[in-house]
Amino acid sequence: MNLIVTTAQQTLPSITQQAKEIADKLAVPFVPRNHYSLAALREKYELNQLIVVTTTGPIVHTPAGEYFFHLSMAELRIKNLLNGNHDHMVTAMGLMPGMSVLDCTLGLATDAIVASFVIGEKGMIVGFESSPVITLITGYGLQNFTLASEPAITKALRRVKVENADYSDQLAALPDNSFDIVYFDPMFREPILKSSNVNPIRTLANTQPVTPAAISQACRVAKQKVVVKEAAGSSEFARLGMNRAVGGKYSSINYGIIECQPKMTGGSQP
Repeated sequence: MNLIVTTAQQTLPSITQQAKEIADKLAVPFVPRNHYSLAALREKYELNQLIVVTTTGPIVHTPAGEYFFHLSMAELRIKNLLNGNHDHMVTAMGLMPGMSVLDCTLGLATDAIVASFVIGEKGMIVGFESSPVITLITGYGLQNFTLASEPAITKALRRVKVENADYSDQLAALPDNSFDIVYFDPMFREPILKSSNVNPIRTLANTQPVTPAAISQACRVAKQKVVVKEAAGSSEFARLGMNRAVGGKYSSINYGIIECQPKMTGGSQP
């Protein structure tokens, strides 16, 4: 991994220790800052990306910008739900309290946070993320970010279970009917470049398209639905065998849906 971990110029011993632990976890070098600029560190170590551990959490510096944990649109979407407004993802999934959701492409965890809020304390949400760096940033934020003005949102963050795993491998290992909903939000084949929050993540993320084989496994794992998020009008829905897509009339995002039936196990269906 072409990466180093360092700290801010002025820091605390506890932050330095945290940076060393992150470097060990990622199996990359920890480099003391020693008053070097980030540009100087990039040049010295011949790399484009580095992690700076700060008092507010780790930040990944990439050529496309900084990547750190933030709520993105999750806070606004949850507040809209509280005000009785509609959320297209929630509708596409048919989310209700107590349901279980597997997010196969966790990324920034924006959708997972909204889903966690809706399914509540009796629900379950697991997120797979194949990138170790994204897993680190998102996992740290979900466990440490606090929104004092909205304790229910903070609780939703804490309920998201993060696994550094590639869904291509993990789905096949899951039993039938493991989750009510299996969800995919892959990197769009045609990026929405105005989405500045996502641009820094592109150099870190798995950009492989979802395969029909993965959708087949997801249908086996899901009791109710498999849902894929894509750009409106995308040919990906047809390629993946999704004949139904929903979204807002003026939205740039649509959700492809496959309705699933619970699979019988341990015997024949009567």
